[in-house]
Amino acid sequence: MSAPERTLEVGRDRRRKEDQRLITGRTRWTDNLQMTGMLHLALVRSPYAHARITGIDTTAARESEGVVAVLTGEDLKDQQGSLPCAWPITEDQKAPSHPAVAVDRVAFSGEVVAVVAARSAAAARDASELVEVDYEELPAALELKAAAADETLAHPDLGTNKSATWVFDSAEADTGTDVEAAIEQARQDGVVIEREFRQQRLIPSFMEPRSVVVDPTGEQFVMWSSTQVPHILRLMLALTLGVPEHKIRVIAPDVGGGFGGKLQVTPEEVLTFLVARHTGRPCKWTETRSESLLAAHHGRDQWQRLTLAATKDGTVTGLKVDLLADMGAYLGLVTPGVPILGAFMFNSIYKFPSYRFTCTNVFTNKTWTDAYRGAGRPEATFAIERIMDELAVELGRDPMQVREQNWITHEEFPFTTVCGLEYDSGNYEAATERAKELFGYEELRAEQARRRERGDRVQLGLGISTFTEMCGLAPSRVLGSLNYGAGGWETASIRMLPSGMVEVITGASAHGQGHETAWSQIVADQLGVPFEDVEVLHGDTQISHKGLDTYGSRSLVVGGQAVINAAQKVIEKAKPLAAHVLEANVDDLEFSQGKFTVRGAGEDQEGIGLAQLALNVFAAHDLPDGMEPSLDADATFDPVNFSFPHGTHLCAMEVDTETGATSMRSYVCVDDIGNVVNPLIVEGQVHGGLVQGIAQALWEEAVYDDQGTLVSGSFVDYTLPTSADTISFVTDRTVSPATSNDLGAKGVGEAGCIASTPAVVNAVLDAVRHLGVADITMPCTPERVWRAIHDSQQGGQTPTEDSAEPHFAPGAPNQDPPGGEDRPTSDHSASTHGSLS
Repeated sequence: MSAPERTLEVGRDRRRKEDQRLITGRTRWTDNLQMTGMLHLALVRSPYAHARITGIDTTAARESEGVVAVLTGEDLKDQQGSLPCAWPITEDQKAPSHPAVAVDRVAFSGEVVAVVAARSAAAARDASELVEVDYEELPAALELKAAAADETLAHPDLGTNKSATWVFDSAEADTGTDVEAAIEQARQDGVVIEREFRQQRLIPSFMEPRSVVVDPTGEQFVMWSSTQVPHILRLMLALTLGVPEHKIRVIAPDVGGGFGGKLQVTPEEVLTFLVARHTGRPCKWTETRSESLLAAHHGRDQWQRLTLAATKDGTVTGLKVDLLADMGAYLGLVTPGVPILGAFMFNSIYKFPSYRFTCTNVFTNKTWTDAYRGAGRPEATFAIERIMDELAVELGRDPMQVREQNWITHEEFPFTTVCGLEYDSGNYEAATERAKELFGYEELRAEQARRRERGDRVQLGLGISTFTEMCGLAPSRVLGSLNYGAGGWETASIRMLPSGMVEVITGASAHGQGHETAWSQIVADQLGVPFEDVEVLHGDTQISHKGLDTYGSRSLVVGGQAVINAAQKVIEKAKPLAAHVLEANVDDLEFSQGKFTVRGAGEDQEGIGLAQLALNVFAAHDLPDGMEPSLDADATFDPVNFSFPHGTHLCAMEVDTETGATSMRSYVCVDDIGNVVNPLIVEGQVHGGLVQGIAQALWEEAVYDDQGTLVSGSFVDYTLPTSADTISFVTDRTVSPATSNDLGAKGVGEAGCIASTPAVVNAVLDAVRHLGVADITMPCTPERVWRAIHDSQQGGQTPTEDSAEPHFAPGAPNQDPPGGEDRPTSDHSASTHGSLS
């Protein structure tokens, strides 16, 4: 009798293996590490945005109790090199040298000017306050547009603030027609929409602050770091510091979130390495939360000017995008390329026949920017979804109808876009219909009309975001054509242990995504072994000797496919041994549910399992001639295309027109991420992404004063939401399998963050457009909403980023406005409150 069919693991809700140790506190963060003789570091940071260092007196700090060393930029100038930038987007890109510790000039508030090493963290902090630094303050380039005009230079030696200008033109690339001709034609007999949008500066705000430990006492330098990119970090340390790569081991233990904020080679990692080498003792640096907000890299920060051409019936004919992107003071690991990732997504799901994108990267005297969840694609999605609403307003039509008129239909896949990308699969109609059904779109539109007719104080707005993104940072040749400093491949190994257990080694380094669980599910199905018998190892360059790490929603669609390829190699290596044991021809074997059987030998045959073969290989007593005693296998996968998840997000916002207070009524998203490995993990990724995107729309903003000081440098002022500040989301999925990997999977890690911001802002605007409000600069705080309404009623302008107003706590938008007892009766008088599931 044949064995019963196994339940497939892929597609099954599995609680994450990782959660047991994380929830019970049995995990090991970098800051938990203690080593004999370890020194603790404290960093002295500049209070000025731009200044010349005229003197540093470290005498008192050196003499302080417990202090072992105090080092300045002058002490380290011949050792530290310049921090790496792996993505020079043009041949003539300008970039200043980026020292880990400033030598003679600081370029942003928070830049390191000295490091103290002491026997305890408290002693190091106390001594750091005794370091006296003399500065000669210099003019600072702070406002992005002024910096782009070179009114003040962030780096005078460069002669300009413009780092690089990158252009994509569909006519020149032969992927579309001339956009200027399309715009001119639309001016004559169609519609031209020109808008400018502001993407505010954000701070990644990961759960666990950064921490680094370096042990120089063995044959290798061993670094533990809360990093997303241990393999890249190892290579860059070797190149920057001149240490042979094989003499460096990097370990990323449980990281505690990253969101792109730990996709970096940081000054602090380099400094900890240098001080450990200088003292010959293990050294640890752990940042405070204030340091994290101040000096860990920031995200977003763009001015976006869009020109959209369309016919009078609403068919889009051209799109022109001009960006100013704030690099901050330096170029980080992929800083220049972040806006370029968005270049291919401004056209989104729409059939633009012509397109031109121009981006100018600009230096300012602020903390440098780099990747933050979505990296370029949220910025692009926000702009295109905002301007599609503007087109609908201009035409006097429902914004959903305008989108449906212009998007790629499901019959047209695969579809080559005006940027030259091939979208392999999708069904925007199905996702949208399901979202509208769950949302009650027509009913809410009717309620909105009734509120407007009554002149209710609290108005209702509906926001739409129909999006796609390119993820699974992919083909190495494509990345090479963009001058990216690495490939898009990923690697995996599978070790078959004599006991039948399986070890999976992956180059994708997790920082909260659930790799250990998802990879176990994949391997369990591929090899027919129990889920519990699979152990996933990652994040250590001595165990996983190569990899390109985790970012850009690439782990599953690239790293997961590498795991599948390695598993298939294991099966192929096992076939000759199975044939030898079963006395059969290799070509007659079948493999299913972890067992080899002989085709046509009947259901009652025993066959032989992979676990037994692993033991046979270990013993090596009776192997086929010429077979090496190993079933282990390695695989490296380089994808042929990106993956393109998509979805429709719908948001209903209530806005009190007298106070500007906003309240989320409902939020529905239907995402298409292809086939799903673990629905439970997907839900967590979607919910987390939604909150981050909503937070950009309503609450978060990194704010500097006119001296270049970060005034939102704590969670009192940088207003992160909690579960109490959000509602319960309604989520669902449609499935259009990807064709670029065997799983049929598309990325999900960034989808919620990319799609939700424009949905919320469009909803807020939709609630007050009839009052004459044309735009509200993010975040849509009650003060900004109130000013927009007030100025429109006074015939003035809506506020810009320079408007002075207090920052409201996240809870404010979900509170009833003052005078709630006089609030008029409406179809839905109170917003739904709830926590994230």
